[in-house]
Amino acid sequence: MSAARKSITLEGRFGMHRGGSIESPTLAYETWGALNERGDNAILIFSGLSPSAHAASSPEDPSAGWWEDMIGSGQALDIDRYYIICINSLGSCFGSTGPASINPETGKVYRLDFPVLTLEDVANAAHGVVKALGIECLHAVVGCSMGGMTGLAYCIRHPGATRAFVSISSATRAEPFSIAVRSLQREMIRTDPKWKNGNYDPDDPPIVGQRLARKLGMITYRSAEEWRGRFGRERATGEGGTGDRFKIEFSVESYLDYQAQKFTGGFDPNCYLYLSHASDLFDLAEYGGSLQSAFRRLELEKTLVVGVTTDILFPIHQQRELAAGFAEVVDDAELVELDCIRGHDSFLVEMDAFRPVLCDFFDSHCPESA
Repeated sequence: MSAARKSITLEGRFGMHRGGSIESPTLAYETWGALNERGDNAILIFSGLSPSAHAASSPEDPSAGWWEDMIGSGQALDIDRYYIICINSLGSCFGSTGPASINPETGKVYRLDFPVLTLEDVANAAHGVVKALGIECLHAVVGCSMGGMTGLAYCIRHPGATRAFVSISSATRAEPFSIAVRSLQREMIRTDPKWKNGNYDPDDPPIVGQRLARKLGMITYRSAEEWRGRFGRERATGEGGTGDRFKIEFSVESYLDYQAQKFTGGFDPNCYLYLSHASDLFDLAEYGGSLQSAFRRLELEKTLVVGVTTDILFPIHQQRELAAGFAEVVDDAELVELDCIRGHDSFLVEMDAFRPVLCDFFDSHCPESA
């Protein structure tokens, strides 16, 4: 089956986890495959901070998705077996309601009038979409990076709403290092004169701040081992004649500059701030006062935690902590540690390492074909 890009409006007031509400939010999503007659073969994917719902290509949109090599016929997320759903996060800017959307109550863009966003809000909105699709219980939830924490929020806020959970390069909560990095990223955007306390011109956004934030992010998404092997001290080309004595000298600088240029203009700055902040706020231990109490509230049959040894944003000891918590309450809990060199971004670029792990998991946890 091909993908279908759609949206659902959750009619009525949508209460936010930390107070306030929004009116009838819209959630953009894409699907691949078909829901079987029993309605028990749906897999919900939660993405990281910046991707849209376009996780894989389709006839409607043949461009490669952010998880292109994981979704498809015969792939780990096999559309011949499963009904795959990927929802653009509440608060994002790719079709879902967020700070860049029009507030129906004022007729103006929300901007900073949008309430405090949490990953619980993202999870609750996604649950609304799942219910609207007529799905009582998901076959599995899969969450990557920020999406892993969103997936945890989904599981604990809606116990019994999924049979299985897969966490990839995520954690029960952000560590001080990750919080510090994201705090600095947000400050880079907010101190750009063009940000104007969130009231920037959409045609002239705080690009300098966004570029710097993206560069810092890219440094944490990859590993020092990769930088050393990929770039070494190779010199940049084509950067001469600028008259700047501090111009780009090295290939690694050129790479960061390219990634920053590619990101800016495509993601709304306020949406970035809200989602980044939401990533810092989430803490599974808030459910019961401790991680142990929180894990006891989960109702899952099977879990898989996948981590990467070179990940500095969600380090491997956090994967072990998460897997150990699951093992206390889930009969079938598995941890897989991958020795990938590309750090946190490995789940996006090292498919040969991740694909077999997910194939094995879903081969052993598969409903009958639709």
